[in-house]
Amino acid sequence: MLTRRHIRVKVMQSLYAFNQSQNNNLGTEEKFLLKSMEEMYDLFLVQLSLIEELKGQAENFLEKSQQKYLATSEEKDPNKKFVSNAIFNIFQNNESLQDALESRKITHWKRDDDYVQIIWEALKNSDIYKSYMETRESSFKEDKEFIIAVFKEIIAPNEKLYDYLEDAKLTWIDDLPIVNTAVLKFLQKLKPHSAESLKLDKLYKNEEDKDFAKDLFRKTYLNDDVLAKEMLGKTPNWDKDRIAEIDMILMKMAICEFLKFPSIPVKVTINEYLELAKEYSTPKSSIFINGVLDKLSKEYREHNKLNKVGRGLM
Repeated sequence: MLTRRHIRVKVMQSLYAFNQSQNNNLGTEEKFLLKSMEEMYDLFLVQLSLIEELKGQAENFLEKSQQKYLATSEEKDPNKKFVSNAIFNIFQNNESLQDALESRKITHWKRDDDYVQIIWEALKNSDIYKSYMETRESSFKEDKEFIIAVFKEIIAPNEKLYDYLEDAKLTWIDDLPIVNTAVLKFLQKLKPHSAESLKLDKLYKNEEDKDFAKDLFRKTYLNDDVLAKEMLGKTPNWDKDRIAEIDMILMKMAICEFLKFPSIPVKVTINEYLELAKEYSTPKSSIFINGVLDKLSKEYREHNKLNKVGRGLM
C-alpha cells in the first residue's frame, strides 16, 4: 500500500515532529515512525469497514419502515437493491479483509455507530442514492460504480467523519489523502468473484521498503550537521533562519539519498522531493529546493562523491 513517496512523507513528518519536540531519544522516535505507518493501515481498514457498516444501517431502516403501523405499500415491499449490492457481499465474504479487521481489532463503528448513521443519512438523501434506487435490479458494474461514488462524494468529504478521525488518532488526518486513494484503488480492483480471490495489499511492498523508512529517518537525523554543511553556499540570498523548516528537512533528506543510498537514481530523488515541496511547503519552495539540489548533484558528480551503483543512477 505504501509507496516510496508515502514513506518519504512519513519520514519528513517524523523528523519535523522530532525537531519540534527536541527529544533526544532516537529509538523512541523511530518506533513512533513505524507505529504511525502501521496506524495508516488501520485507517485503511477503518474506511473499508465504514462502507460495510452502511449495509447494517440500511437494513435497520428497512426493518423499521416495514414495522410502521400505517406502512405504505412501498414500505411493506421495499426496494432492497442497496442492501443487496454485490460489493457488500465481497466485503463480508473476503477472508483477507475479515481476518485483517479481526486481527487489528478494527471495531470503531461498533463503538461509534452514530457516525455510520450520519453517513447513512447523508447517503439516503443524496442524488446518487436516489438515482441508484430508481430500479430494483443492477449489474456488478453498476453496484461497483455506485459504491465508488458513495466513497468519493459522501464518505471522503464528510466533515463530521473528518473530525472523528482527527480525534481518534492525530496522525490520521495527514494520512487521510493517501489512505483514501488506497481505498479507491482497492474498490476499483474488485471483480465479481473477488470474495474468494482478493488479497489485501500489505502495508509495505517488501522488507526493503520498511528498511528504507528506518534508514532514511536514522541516517538523516544522525548526519544532520553534515547534511546542513553541504548546503553552505548553495542558498544565495537566503539566511538559514529564512528557510522554512520543512524545506530544510526535505533538502537534508534529499542530500542523504544522494550520498547514502547507492541504489536510488539522482533524478528520482530530485523529482520526489520537488513533488513533496509542492504539496507540503510554500509556493516557491520547489523552485528554491530544485536550485539547491541541482547545484549539489552537479558538484557531487564533478568531485565523484555520488556513490551510485548501477546504470543510469547518476
